[in-house]
Amino acid sequence: MFWYEISLENLGVTNPLKGDEDKKEKKKKTKKKTEDEAPEAAPAPASKPASQKRRAQRSGSNVFAAFTPHQVQEFKEAFNLIDQDKDGFISKNDIRATFDSLGRLTTEPELESMMSEASGPINFTMFLTIFGDRISGTDEEDVIVNAFNLYDEGEGKCREETLKRALTTWGEKFSEAEVLIPLNLI
Repeated sequence: MFWYEISLENLGVTNPLKGDEDKKEKKKKTKKKTEDEAPEAAPAPASKPASQKRRAQRSGSNVFAAFTPHQVQEFKEAFNLIDQDKDGFISKNDIRATFDSLGRLTTEPELESMMSEASGPINFTMFLTIFGDRISGTDEEDVIVNAFNLYDEGEGKCREETLKRALTTWGEKFSEAEVLIPLNLI
């Protein structure tokens, strides 16, 4: 719930999800071009002796497969910034100190809520898992940014009345009580 308040940009880390679509598209085009230009493959050589056979490489955790190596590196940088005591695990004190450095005070229930999102101690793999679960099924970043830009009345801000009207009028209509939650009026 509060993990995104520790935004990567606030920590001085570039967004690891930004710009990867272009890289993926270029990679696909290069691969297709290589396949089109490649001559027919020669028949496979006879089996190598046991001493020369390569071993199958182990695959990493599925959470690492969900991100590009560049994204993993960016998340690692963010993890290291949040891990204030540098013990390899994120604790409540680490989260509290990170929020404090961003100028936001947190309550004990908020910290407990964040810690309870993990099924165990928050090491780097668990950190990636939390973010992987959060972003799976969400829209692309440019879609979200464009949606917020519709309401931008300058300096990245919108009027509360405009947002309330939109939330109660279009799409999945919010009730008056539900509108107060994202606006922190409860």
